[in-house]
Amino acid sequence: MNVWEIILAVGVGISLSAACGFRVFVPMLAISIAAKSGHLSLAGGFEWMASWPAIVAFGVATALEIAAYYIPWLDNLLDTIATPAAAVAGIIVTAACVSGMSPLLKWSLAVVAGGGAAVAVQALTVTTRAASTATTGGAGNPLVSTAEAAASTGLSVLAILIPIAAIAVTVLIIVLLILLVRRFRRRRVQHPAPAAAA
Repeated sequence: MNVWEIILAVGVGISLSAACGFRVFVPMLAISIAAKSGHLSLAGGFEWMASWPAIVAFGVATALEIAAYYIPWLDNLLDTIATPAAAVAGIIVTAACVSGMSPLLKWSLAVVAGGGAAVAVQALTVTTRAASTATTGGAGNPLVSTAEAAASTGLSVLAILIPIAAIAVTVLIIVLLILLVRRFRRRRVQHPAPAAAA
């Protein structure tokens, strides 16, 4: 692989990792289908993702994950499990997309960039769901769940079909997350929580 192909593969991997932050299994299913149909080349050792058993397993897991987020209060519980799962999925999908570099560099990149992107996006979804629960009593959570599933699907498809656009969208999501975190910190400094009564 030339340098441009490696950069593009890294961008695709990170974009798919970011999609794991919205839904853990949607990007993995997208990778499996794309690899099986010849639209995506997998790195060595990840050929199993293009097998029919993997496609079926990821398909079932995707359906169950999406459906579970529509069950009231279970969605918030799932967020506690989804954060470490998203990190692992982000690492796997980045490693599956990247080849042409040393194993040390590849896995370091997968852990830092892939896992980091997935966790960053997952943090954004957890914050959004918590705000929805607090302001609507959970009534708005199905809309949040629908938006998250759509975002994961859209970003996964974009990463495979139009990688440059997916990379741009991923950068925008990360920038949005940084701005939200800064705004939240500024608010906490301006309006500190009242001290507990002695």
